[in-house]
Amino acid sequence: MKEKLSITELSRQLRRNFTESENLLWQELRNRKLGGYKFNRQFPIIYNEAYSKKDFFILDFYCAEKKIAIELDGSVHDNQPEYDRDRDLILLDLEIRVVRYKNEEVKEIEILLGKILEVLMRKLY
Repeated sequence: MKEKLSITELSRQLRRNFTESENLLWQELRNRKLGGYKFNRQFPIIYNEAYSKKDFFILDFYCAEKKIAIELDGSVHDNQPEYDRDRDLILLDLEIRVVRYKNEEVKEIEILLGKILEVLMRKLY
């Protein structure tokens, strides 16, 4: 039987297995490179705890200062719009705004960074 990973271990595993798009964006977000904002990658958010069971999501990138999650969506997201919508609503209940971009947008990184910076600076809810 396969051993269940803890939330922290799962996050660490995801950090080691970044997609190419996630890695390219991370190089531009890390160390406060974008507007001085701090980002974490593969950041776990627990949204429900009951009977020692934790329900959680792992966000691609998270800016705690602005409570904004940046999600890079690959083709798998084309087949799960309801799940993504429900997930985004749960996060919004936690006052975390989710902003989604397609993996392909990373190819024009300067344009994408401008979009992200605009969101960070206005923080709309």
